[in-house]
Amino acid sequence: MNINNLSITLNTLNIIIPILLSVAFIVLIERKILGYMQLRKGPNTVGPYGLTQTIADGIKLFIKENIKPSSATPALFFFSPGLFLLLSLILWVIIPCNRSLLNIELSLLLILGISSLSVYSLLGSGWASNSKYSLIGGIRAVAQTISYEISIGTIILSIISLSGSFNLNNIINTQNNSWFIFSCLPISYIWYISTLAETNRTPFDLTEGESELVSGYNVEYAGGPFALFFLAEYANIIFINALSTILFLGGNLPIEIFPINIIIFVLKTSTLSSTFLWIRASFPRLRYDQLMFLNWKSYLPFSIGILLWNIIIINSLNIIN
Repeated sequence: MNINNLSITLNTLNIIIPILLSVAFIVLIERKILGYMQLRKGPNTVGPYGLTQTIADGIKLFIKENIKPSSATPALFFFSPGLFLLLSLILWVIIPCNRSLLNIELSLLLILGISSLSVYSLLGSGWASNSKYSLIGGIRAVAQTISYEISIGTIILSIISLSGSFNLNNIINTQNNSWFIFSCLPISYIWYISTLAETNRTPFDLTEGESELVSGYNVEYAGGPFALFFLAEYANIIFINALSTILFLGGNLPIEIFPINIIIFVLKTSTLSSTFLWIRASFPRLRYDQLMFLNWKSYLPFSIGILLWNIIIINSLNIIN
């Protein structure tokens, strides 16, 4: 029993520690990219070339005093950041980088279900803060996330119809001859833009619109709870790009030899994540009505049309065969 507990603990640490290190480095890379694109250096003081700047910032946040508004709801106020981070870490258990700790047939459905729960933490933090700015930011986050989840779900159904499976390993194996990004180029583009909106990234960061909401749903947070929100947001960014790699870029293909397959997977995910950072430095924020118009009147009808087209073609081929 003790050996099993030790094994579970080690497997958990094998997931959590690399994710937290990845978050630290992607934040550093983002600050460097933004700095150089704005003709400045970015972090370059703490550690060699500023490599430990993010770690120093994290330590500073966790040792700061946790300030809570006097009118806030204490239990929900402090529970929401922890729930947000917990959900973002649970999702990584399903990702089959070399092998997944939780290999189930309906893994895509489980991912959609767990990721949908994150809206409760965002709305809970906005409501529990008892601030109009936080509440509006939380409501925006929920509306935006739910809206784009519909488009994302429709695109996932298209991938499922082509691969014939909900299992991520089977979807990767289906792409042995050709990645889905080539055969499904239009919906891969819609998927990537929708993931930007799903993770509240520029130009869809309406939940944190500084000009109108100061900092959105987390405006009343400081210290450790704010750091948990920060960690969860960037862990979600890396996760959604890892999922994009699996669905459209063949996961760890074309070479399935350890550790080369891990390196290939990391390189693909890093490239997509770097594009997220590049977009932040290049595009202005959209208006909220433009955000909703893009999904409900453009992406969603197109993705539904592609899904119906795939179903018709697949059924026709089955009838012919």
